[in-house]
Amino acid sequence: MSRARVLLLNAALGPLDYRVPHGMTVEPGSIVVAPLGPRQLMGAVWEADRMPSDAEVGDNRLRNLLAVADVPPLRAPLRRLIEWTADYYLAPPAAVLRMAMPSSSALEGARTVTEYRATGVVPDRLTPQRAQALERIADRQGLVRELALAADVSDGVIRGLVKVGAIEAVEVDIDTPFPPPDPDHAQPALGAEQRTAATAITDAVEARAFQPFLLDGVTGSGKTEVYFEGVAQALRQGRQTLVLLPEIALTEPFLKRFAARFGTAPVAWHSGLRQSQRRRAWRAIAGGEGKVVVGARSALFLPYADLGLIVVDEAHETSFKQEEGVHYHARDVAVMRGRFEGCPVVLATATPAIETHQQVEVGHYTHLTLPGRWGAAELPAIEAIDLIAEPPERGRWIAPRLVKAMEEVLDRGEQSLLFLNRRGFAPLTLCRTCGHRFKCPNCTAWMVEHRLVRRLACHHCGHIEPPPRACPECGQEDSLVACGPGVERIADEVTALFPEARTAIVTSDTIWSPAKAAEFVARMEAGAIDIVIGTQLVTKGYHFPNLTLVGVIDADLGLEGGDLRAAERTFQQIMQVAGRAGRGEKSGHVYIQTHSPDAPVMRALATGDADSFIAAETAARRDAGAPPFGRYAAIVVSSEDQAAAQETATLIGRTAPEVEGMLVYGPAPAPLAMLRGRHRFRLLVHARRALDVQEVIRGWLGALDWPAKVRVTVDVDPYSFL
Repeated sequence: MSRARVLLLNAALGPLDYRVPHGMTVEPGSIVVAPLGPRQLMGAVWEADRMPSDAEVGDNRLRNLLAVADVPPLRAPLRRLIEWTADYYLAPPAAVLRMAMPSSSALEGARTVTEYRATGVVPDRLTPQRAQALERIADRQGLVRELALAADVSDGVIRGLVKVGAIEAVEVDIDTPFPPPDPDHAQPALGAEQRTAATAITDAVEARAFQPFLLDGVTGSGKTEVYFEGVAQALRQGRQTLVLLPEIALTEPFLKRFAARFGTAPVAWHSGLRQSQRRRAWRAIAGGEGKVVVGARSALFLPYADLGLIVVDEAHETSFKQEEGVHYHARDVAVMRGRFEGCPVVLATATPAIETHQQVEVGHYTHLTLPGRWGAAELPAIEAIDLIAEPPERGRWIAPRLVKAMEEVLDRGEQSLLFLNRRGFAPLTLCRTCGHRFKCPNCTAWMVEHRLVRRLACHHCGHIEPPPRACPECGQEDSLVACGPGVERIADEVTALFPEARTAIVTSDTIWSPAKAAEFVARMEAGAIDIVIGTQLVTKGYHFPNLTLVGVIDADLGLEGGDLRAAERTFQQIMQVAGRAGRGEKSGHVYIQTHSPDAPVMRALATGDADSFIAAETAARRDAGAPPFGRYAAIVVSSEDQAAAQETATLIGRTAPEVEGMLVYGPAPAPLAMLRGRHRFRLLVHARRALDVQEVIRGWLGALDWPAKVRVTVDVDPYSFL
């Protein structure tokens, strides 16, 4: 090639043409460095016929490419995925490409880094902190900061142990190959239903053909063991596997489970990795040495050399929907990646989304079911507690029947879990004298009190401030009152009820890394925790055989706000948290506290009649033309200047095209009318399923101009209506 079309990592630009200097060899997918004005930008070479340029430039005016990276080119299936994602989600191709590209460090040659590990030497002066550090570090190796975090001590304690010889420095090649997993390391004895499902997946892996599966099994039915057989088959073929998890906090327990089956940990990919770890992982994946990758949704866009299987675990999870930047849904993009790669895709879940059920119904997905729990474990009994008929004591939030059940579980030496999907101590703080409510200065949201760290926090923008002694409105001291419960308040109530019980609060405030999650799991497995109080973070994937009681404090919470998927999401969340109970030989019990025991979703949860609930929800969606039977796209207009945002939103609404089968609602102020200091207006496009709504929106918005200070974002298939 003497001329190359390059997609640069600049979302404001389209593809640009460059001259390929004599002696440089590039091909579609090559990662290159190109000049742009005085700057140098990274990009990827693309097929000219697939990425039209806005302006054709003669050869004599082209600038030379500066360098080509010594890494494998992005393969054609990944390039097709980038094109499809940009087209479907109305995103700049460069913004999608950025998710597949390495950091600049991944393009450099071999490098080393200094890590540290314990030597076994016990220092003469063994302070409590030093003893704690050495105990928790054990055989762990890493940077000073990583060891300090793992040991819950300061960096200075680790450096002090280095000085006295208890910890030593080790020079590590950061591109050390990952040890290959062994598909025959510890093969499980599968039950008949598991074996049938596993055979269907392994046959598809062996056939090297695209085939989507819904692996639909109740909590604790052994779905992981089943899709591990597909992973083993891909390993035997020398091919790669991607396993997507909804939360990085689940990564560490999963890695341990994987290592027990395959003899070594997989390659991890998530935001908690440091730069050198990301470099090592990216290069191993691109080179084909990284055989199994376990990661968050961003792992979808890595440049796999030979992908043989994709698994989306907990596929119903809404956290697979990206709400910033490119608004893609990892579940749906995973299916498309499988199509482009020509490999099977497994969506594993105990509570499939209605969209996934519909794909099974029309024959696009193969349905594999695991109706019973693994081994001797049985599904827990579920009871609803009517909070109107059985209210908690005044000033408390746990109903007497649930308190009594917790007492019995404690007496038996078993563990309990209380679930409330609300972080902090209280969702609202107000002045009892003048009624002043603490609002976030940047968002249309109340400040949440976090009493453990003594702060008021906004959960939307991250703004924090210390709680004042006096009301800022009327000046009255000691008049501030916390309204409503968060997990910290429930934890206080538990401590008052059971002062001898050992409790743990599990939220994104306390479990912010895989290492913290691993520490929590270890304490649970060791029996060092009696009662867990947690948010949705604790509903996913954890397996604690001694946990026999689950109490849902406020089952109605998820039904508020008029969300399209509110009932479905509530059903999924509570079924998932209920599934934490009775996963071993001991039977489990679940209590659901609700003010609406006769609501369809509560009846379905109490009776376990998921099929009737899904059928009723599906019929309601079909009647309304809502997804998956119709299509939504949200257009969000925002600006720090409220008038400019409103004017642009009005312009977009006024120029909406009249298209058969499409309606446009709005503009209207968004429910979250201000977010991070930006005023927000929303329009909602509702279209029939067959309409190419992206093409309509592309032409509609492409013909308009708005001020540079106004941001217009399109969210195709939205999950958030805030």
